Amino acid sequence: MRAVLSILLALTLALPGAAQQADSPAEAEDAPPVLQIIDAVESGITLEELAWVSRPIVIFAETDRDPRFQDQIDLLLERPGPLLERDVVIVIDSDPAAESPIRQALRPRGFSLVIIQRDGRVALRKPNPWDVREITRAIDNLPMRIEEMGLSQ
Repeated sequence: MRAVLSILLALTLALPGAAQQADSPAEAEDAPPVLQIIDAVESGITLEELAWVSRPIVIFAETDRDPRFQDQIDLLLERPGPLLERDVVIVIDSDPAAESPIRQALRPRGFSLVIIQRDGRVALRKPNPWDVREITRAIDNLPMRIEEMGLSQ
């Protein structure tokens, strides 16, 4: 699992425009944000901690070697921009034996992609990987997101 996280971190930092070491505070402000990936097992994070702060997308698998798990991570890292615009954080859990708080709350079976609303409620569950376009379309159709877009225009 740690190998996967190291790879994910390396991929995230290798993306064009990913956060780099800034020489000055002004450069740090100009650095674009990076898609945040949280390991549910290692962090012990709960849905309550993320409520109203971000819009979690939780990816479950029975092992980090599940091709669907790896495909989903690849799809998300290909186009992080639209996810960042929607305040998405990625939460991963590929260790069922660890029984993370998020796994206990959502009780997935095998691979699962779960989109959580800002209030912590499940918006959508998918048994197969989705690309960023499908995910953002689903998010943009949520009542809370529609309200956000109306307020920001």
